[in-house]
Amino acid sequence: MSEDTLNVAVVGAGYWGKNLVRNFATAKRCNLKYVCDLNKKALAAQKKSFPFITTTSELGDVLSDAEIDAVVIATEVPTHFEIARKALDAGKHTYVEKPLTLKAADANTLVELAKDKKLKLMVGHLLEYHPAVNYLKEMIDRGQLGQLYYMYTQRVNLGIVRQNENAWWSLAPHDISIICYLFGSEPVSVTAHGQCYLQKDIEDVVFATIKFSDGKMANVHCSWLDPHKIRKMTVVGSEKMVTFDDMEATEKIRMYDKGAAIKHDITTSYSEIISLRFGDIVIPKVPSGEPLGLEGRHFIDSVLDGTPIRSDGVEGLRVVRVLEAGQKSLKNNGEPVNPEDF
Repeated sequence: MSEDTLNVAVVGAGYWGKNLVRNFATAKRCNLKYVCDLNKKALAAQKKSFPFITTTSELGDVLSDAEIDAVVIATEVPTHFEIARKALDAGKHTYVEKPLTLKAADANTLVELAKDKKLKLMVGHLLEYHPAVNYLKEMIDRGQLGQLYYMYTQRVNLGIVRQNENAWWSLAPHDISIICYLFGSEPVSVTAHGQCYLQKDIEDVVFATIKFSDGKMANVHCSWLDPHKIRKMTVVGSEKMVTFDDMEATEKIRMYDKGAAIKHDITTSYSEIISLRFGDIVIPKVPSGEPLGLEGRHFIDSVLDGTPIRSDGVEGLRVVRVLEAGQKSLKNNGEPVNPEDF
């Protein structure tokens, strides 16, 4: 690996992998050398778009090449652990699409392996690289919202209906990663309810509540059986409230100068008055940029420059723990489950 160029292989060129191929093929400071997939048609399509790449159906071709510095994994989720483990064992920095694994124990194994090998392990929590989400994070860190109380997210649509995972595992990783990123605290309880309407034992709709060690709370609504396409979150603080609507073309962030404050009545020491504040709605100008391109650039720069990774393996492990806790709660009629149990 030179200081200026990262040699990369993308493993998996399907539904989402082809987007990663495009981004790493065109990214600065990156040389996309391999695309690996079992689907010959997918490989042919990528070779046509990017003639300079080498295509292969053999993972061993990628891992045995000493010139490859990093492996980007976008295969089916059940294969993530084994491929990532092999990549790290081969001495390759590793990027894995969300979720990192299906089991927290496997995610922890990858975290420890990356640590032992002194390699970068990144998870594709895409929305942590969305300019609007980072704008919101900066607002929170500057204290503009006051004390954070709670937030809720909606990720619903009609389709894509999965057969090998439920709506919780398919859709919730995005929102769980954002919630943990914005709150900056540890989840201690997950309660989830859902129903299987289209297929046996595969929940099409899930409502989950995540509680945190410092008293914050978040609600996640995810479904692929809904008349609306919604990608929205609301954050409520003591001073201001903010919405992020990813379906909006330009006005993605709205800040509401609204709040409630408890004031003691000066006439008696026992009486408290709740005063409500209704102020302006502000739509700030948010920096532009394609989240996937920003995410890929972050991985490249982190490896080449030795800087920390925002969505690293530790964070990927945290998200998998919440997912496992939610899955257990689903199967136990909404019983609260502590993610630390996994």
